[in-house]
Amino acid sequence: MAWDALPLVDAADDRPLIERRAVLRDGFYELQARTVIERVPQAAGIAQQWAVSPYRGCAHACRGCGARAAHRRLGLDMGRDFDTRVVVRPNVAERLRAELARWDGSELAVGLSGDCYQPAEDTYRLMPHVIAALTAAGTPFTVYTKGPLVLRDARLLARAGARVAISIAFVDERIRRAVEPGAPSAQARLELVSALVEAGVDCRVLMAPVLPLLSDAADQLGATVRRIAAAGVRRVEPMVLRLPPGTREWYVEWLRQAHPHLVERYEELYDRAGLPPEAYEGRITGQIAQLCQVYGMECGAPQAVRGEPKAAQLALV
Repeated sequence: MAWDALPLVDAADDRPLIERRAVLRDGFYELQARTVIERVPQAAGIAQQWAVSPYRGCAHACRGCGARAAHRRLGLDMGRDFDTRVVVRPNVAERLRAELARWDGSELAVGLSGDCYQPAEDTYRLMPHVIAALTAAGTPFTVYTKGPLVLRDARLLARAGARVAISIAFVDERIRRAVEPGAPSAQARLELVSALVEAGVDCRVLMAPVLPLLSDAADQLGATVRRIAAAGVRRVEPMVLRLPPGTREWYVEWLRQAHPHLVERYEELYDRAGLPPEAYEGRITGQIAQLCQVYGMECGAPQAVRGEPKAAQLALV
């Protein structure tokens, strides 16, 4: 997704672009957004085609995060900089209201370029304003998050009729500590799912990313689905790891250190776009679908929905 077009060259200053264009405050880069509704890359594999993200970069430091490549446009690297140098859009709600005035009512994803309930949200509190803007415009939306802070806004989300997708790809803590070192534990996220369901929020589990050769064994999938079912959720949306450019380099670098014997297998498995073979993905999602049936849950992404624009529709710029 495109983020705030910035000049590519500034001969007078060799600092990273973000350091020349943003305000550094309390460890965060504040950058005023020009536009905030952005196209979702096809490789993301979700139902929504458009998204809004208050933050770019993410303290959860998930090695397989598909949003890493965009950090390079600001002169930052796609690895540790993405994990530690979070960019904040303080005017996201203001710009969102303006763009929703000419929106066609298509459902939006919230929080793809960086978790919208990561620790930065505790400082900036942007999400209540984003939710208010979407609610006032009558625009349906799905929040994608791993962050327990989402529970703070449960009442707002329930009132808005929003969907929330909590990512729980596996329940093995050894794997979680290795590939999601800054994220809450699987148990914390399962408890979060239960709390959101109890609060009346339309909540599902995004069982993503399933990691080839690391978390895709039948017993691992079974244990994960069983614990998700116990949390009270009614729908699971499975997805196998994607490795688009930017993400691929960072993930494979870790793989070389932690599991060098798997590097060649991954190189054979993934195509240039970073997608796994359809046959493999179909087998894994099929196994998860069977497990969901056993536990009385639906499997797969719900259809994207469309709201009725509350203002005269104009062409999207």
